[in-house]
Amino acid sequence: MTAKILSGKEIAEAIKREVAAEVALITERHGVRPLLAVVRVGEDPASAVYVGSKVKTSEELGMLSEHHHLPVEATHEEVLAIVKDLNARPEVDGILVQLPLPAQVDEREILETIDPAKDVDGFHPVNVGKLSQGQKSLVPCTPAGVIEILKRSEIPIAGAHAVVIGRSNIVGKPMAQLLLQENATVTVCHSRTKDLPAVAATGDILVAAIGRAGFVRAAHIKPGACVIDVGINNVSDPAQAAELFGPDEIEKRLNTIAKRGFTLVGDVNPKEAKEKAGAFTPVPGGVGLLTVAMLMKNTVEAAKMRRKL
Repeated sequence: MTAKILSGKEIAEAIKREVAAEVALITERHGVRPLLAVVRVGEDPASAVYVGSKVKTSEELGMLSEHHHLPVEATHEEVLAIVKDLNARPEVDGILVQLPLPAQVDEREILETIDPAKDVDGFHPVNVGKLSQGQKSLVPCTPAGVIEILKRSEIPIAGAHAVVIGRSNIVGKPMAQLLLQENATVTVCHSRTKDLPAVAATGDILVAAIGRAGFVRAAHIKPGACVIDVGINNVSDPAQAAELFGPDEIEKRLNTIAKRGFTLVGDVNPKEAKEKAGAFTPVPGGVGLLTVAMLMKNTVEAAKMRRKL
C-alpha cells in the first residue's frame, strides 16, 4: 500500500482564492479593506521570512498590511506600547506578534494584551476559552488548517478515533478541541504516555505535533490511517536523512543538505508512513502552507465580526 499524498498547496491556494473573493466583496459593499498588523522584534531569519510571507500574501489578497519591526534590544514596554496602539486603532482588524520574542519581553503579557477581537493567532485566553466551549472564536491557524485538509480531502472525522501526539497550547490542545467539535473521539498523547506507539496506532486520524524529526514510525500508525504531520524540523545529517527517505526522494534531499546545510522534515518518518498510512501530508508542502492561508481567513473573520459586516 502506498499512502495518498495530501497536498497542502492545492488546499491553501483554494482558501486564498475564497479569502480574496470575500475581501473584494467587503471592499465593494462596505468600502473597507481588512487590515493586518504584524509586530516583529529582532533579526531572527526564520521570523523575517514568515513575516514577509504574511505581509505579501495579505496584500496579494486585497487586504492592507503593516509591518512594525523593532530592534532586538527593544524593551518590554516598547513592544507593549505598539500592541496597545494597534488595539486602539479602529481600522486595524488583526494583530499578530511574531514569536519567539527576545528574553527581556514578557511573551505572555504581550499576547494577553492583544484585543481578543483582533487576535488572529487565536492565542488569547478569551479565544482559547471560547474554543473550549465550542463558541465562535478566532482559532489558532495551524490546527484550523489541519481541519481544512481533512474536510477538503474528504477524510471522515465524525465518529473517527483521532490521536494527537503533542499537547502544546499552539497546536496540540486546540487541535484536540477542534477534532472534538467535529465529533471525533480524541486521545491526546505526550512524552509521559505509556506505550505511546500502541496508543497512537489506534488512531484512524493521527496528528503528529511533538517537535522531533521522524519520531512517528510504522509502529505508531494504524494500517490505512490518515497521518497529518505538523512538525517542521531541520535535518543536516545525511545518515539520518537516509533513514527517513526512500529511493524516490533521498537524492533530492541529500542535494538540499549539500546546498543549504539542512533539509526540512516533519515529526513523521515519511518512508515508513507512506508504506503503512492510507493518506499522508508531506513536509514541506503539507500543513505549513495552510497556516498562512488560515491567518488570512482569520483576518477577514475578525474584520467581519468587529465591524458587524
